Amino acid sequence: MSSETEEKRSKAQPNGCERAFVQRNKIKWFWAPAFFGFWLLLYVTISIPACHRLPRPLTIQDEEKHPDQFIAERAEKNLRELVSLGPRVVGSRQNEMAALKMLSQKMQKIRSGNANDIEVDVQVASGSYVHWSMVNMYQSIQNIVVKISPKNTNSTTYLLVNSHYDSVPAGPGAGDDGSMVATMMEVLRVLAKSDKPLKNPVVFLFNGAEENPLQASHAFITQHKWAKYCKALINLDSCGNGGREILFQSGPNHPWLMKNYRRAIKHPYASTMGEELFQHNFIPSDTDFRIFRDHGSVPGLDMAYTYNGFVYHTRHDKAEIFPRGSFQHTGDNLLALVRQIANSPEIENSAKYAKGHTIYFDVMGWFLVFYTETEGVILNVIVSLISIGICGYAIKLISVNSGIKLEKILKKVGHTLLVQILSVVVGAILPVLLGLFMDAVHLPLSWFSNSWLILGLYFTTFFFGLAIVPAMYFHWTKQDKLPIGQRVQLLLHCHCILLSVLTLIFTICGIRSVFVLMLSCLFYTVGLIINIATKLHTKDVAWVIPHIVCTVPPFVFFAYFSHGFFTTFIPMFGRFGENLNPDLAVAVFSVAVGFLCCGFIIPVLQLFNKSKTIICGLMGITLLCFIIAMTPIGFPYRPETNVQRFAVLHTKRTFHDAENKVRRQESGYFIMPQDRRTYTVKNAVINMTLAQRIGSDCDKEINCGLPLYNQRWHKTRKNSLWIPASEPVLGENVPTVLLLSKNTVSPTRIRYEMQLSGPNHMALFIQPLNGAKMMDWSFHQAPLRLSFEPPYFIYFSWGVNGDPLKFWLELEKPNGNWNSTTLELGLGGHWTHHKELITPDFKKFLDSFPHYVDATPWPASFESRIF
Repeated sequence: MSSETEEKRSKAQPNGCERAFVQRNKIKWFWAPAFFGFWLLLYVTISIPACHRLPRPLTIQDEEKHPDQFIAERAEKNLRELVSLGPRVVGSRQNEMAALKMLSQKMQKIRSGNANDIEVDVQVASGSYVHWSMVNMYQSIQNIVVKISPKNTNSTTYLLVNSHYDSVPAGPGAGDDGSMVATMMEVLRVLAKSDKPLKNPVVFLFNGAEENPLQASHAFITQHKWAKYCKALINLDSCGNGGREILFQSGPNHPWLMKNYRRAIKHPYASTMGEELFQHNFIPSDTDFRIFRDHGSVPGLDMAYTYNGFVYHTRHDKAEIFPRGSFQHTGDNLLALVRQIANSPEIENSAKYAKGHTIYFDVMGWFLVFYTETEGVILNVIVSLISIGICGYAIKLISVNSGIKLEKILKKVGHTLLVQILSVVVGAILPVLLGLFMDAVHLPLSWFSNSWLILGLYFTTFFFGLAIVPAMYFHWTKQDKLPIGQRVQLLLHCHCILLSVLTLIFTICGIRSVFVLMLSCLFYTVGLIINIATKLHTKDVAWVIPHIVCTVPPFVFFAYFSHGFFTTFIPMFGRFGENLNPDLAVAVFSVAVGFLCCGFIIPVLQLFNKSKTIICGLMGITLLCFIIAMTPIGFPYRPETNVQRFAVLHTKRTFHDAENKVRRQESGYFIMPQDRRTYTVKNAVINMTLAQRIGSDCDKEINCGLPLYNQRWHKTRKNSLWIPASEPVLGENVPTVLLLSKNTVSPTRIRYEMQLSGPNHMALFIQPLNGAKMMDWSFHQAPLRLSFEPPYFIYFSWGVNGDPLKFWLELEKPNGNWNSTTLELGLGGHWTHHKELITPDFKKFLDSFPHYVDATPWPASFESRIF
């Protein structure tokens, strides 16, 4: 080796205070806990608090000092009054009469003595549309629609603000969506008495049938007299109870909306990634936003609460646990946003400003970053190419400083890149295998109540795989002429190049969320430029300081972003259904988040003495957490806060033969587990040991012989359970189909005139038989036009008017043989709000569920008829 190279190597040796940290060109091993603790401290003290920060709620006493601001205490009173009515199910007195009366009285009180014009309209509507693969049909559902306008305005440009006051049968619906209704009422009150003018009218839609699903929004946007004037939308929903409302859908193709959001909002919380996940069906939910977008071409913003999703759609979704600070957070934002958009010039000709998708995200709740998709493509490409270029220049400097030929350095870069790719692959495989193992040994969801177990089970496993492969490579090639510091730098450069290439690939694929990888490359490149400029890159250890300093901002941001992500998704795994292995999904999420947050951190472990021992310590943490998962700490559920969900239908089933004689009749409990751990309650619940899978019925009965009206239930019906039981009490208004007439249209076609009557939630399944084909009917034409596979699913509900539904079906048989059967109808009925229909046996069965279970009861019936 040349004397010049020796001199450079000697200068790289630590001196002074460095010796306290560095030994033989490596960091002393006992600083490793401090290294891990530093990043954990940032996460706990900065990222997590930022994710849950709420403003100070204003009280009625503060109103005198803040006359034109949102008052959280008033909104809270609105919520408590609404929730006190009980569950508000479509067709129930609570929804169609009590809630309507309460909201109407509130609106009339707001109307009196204001400078603005306020009109109140109660809409009663009937209609239908295709939702997923079913015809969603409604009759006499209700909306309360309020329009606030400046005096003497002739504007025909309206802003629409929507939330729904109905709820699921299971609970009071405080978070979903009473909290947003209460917030809208308070915003409307402030606007009504405010001296600040509105340039354009604002329509507040208090939606009476969202849970059915999405019927009332369809009724408004397709039938209401004000709908055609609505040029922009703010939709408010919830899949939790409290927290901050996240903006997770925008537009589409209307960047001006995000521009106004950024100008107006006081407490930003928004995510392009949330939008892409939602629109690609990673979230088992839907909102009215889709109806306004698809059926009315109204662009808008979709916001929802996601915190505490454990109580979503359960009896524990109460007003008492909804934080007052959440009201203030949402109210401040909504009030400012309504004023901003209603007064914006873009809303008057929104089509002119439909210029493509947007990329947006908030930074720690402090401010919003927003730019167009085109700008994002340009930014991603520039940052990626610069990162690759700077890394290439840094690699050349390593050659110069080490005295090793560039060709040999490039060969090392190739090897190191392969090692880094292999480490990512190994790091990803290990958590996935652990997720499969946890499910195989009946330990899924151990982190459901104690989410910190995810860090110990899956993140540390990923970090181990990410670190152990380079460690073994460095060990096997320890005679390499490059010092360890520069070898680790090469590893980091290769990671940056890998991220840059991925950024370019995902950008080409049109994935807007790839901005997170671009940010990682950007901050690493900044740190690398500092190291090159200060010549710290020639040192074995000192270069780590600028690297860590420049890694802190993206780590804090990604940890903040990821914490919100897990806070949203962990409760959802309690309702994704039995078919999904939740630990496998969490393992995949952990790999993605770990790669994003710590991809530039984990390689630094190679600089510590005893690095392999330190890395193996990560697996020790995984083993410890696995042991904890087997203890009561790892039991997923807690009463009232983190419950296990079951839907239980006390069902009477009747099947007829070709002569319409009863061939089979039975009653029992149809049980739909909402998560993976059906076996958790097997020995605790009455007769649960007698439960059988219902899958065999799916091969011989229409729709498995089940009265399912929720389309999501169809995905898990084969794995659902059936327990024989006494007959349910169904009341007088049982589902009935009457054949009014049967007429031959042509030698090969026949037409049936029928009438359907029954309770306010019914499901009709239509199956042509013996070569017959459905050619036409009085229902929505889309299933026939799009050649949906039978049985055809018609969901029908009614609100204030339960008059029978008349319909007709026209079928064709090419052979013209009408002597054989032509049609089978499956008829399901649901009684979703009649507590008096819960029989003593059914109540005893429900009471036998443990306290940590939320079992939603529905009396139901199913009948098949042959024609």
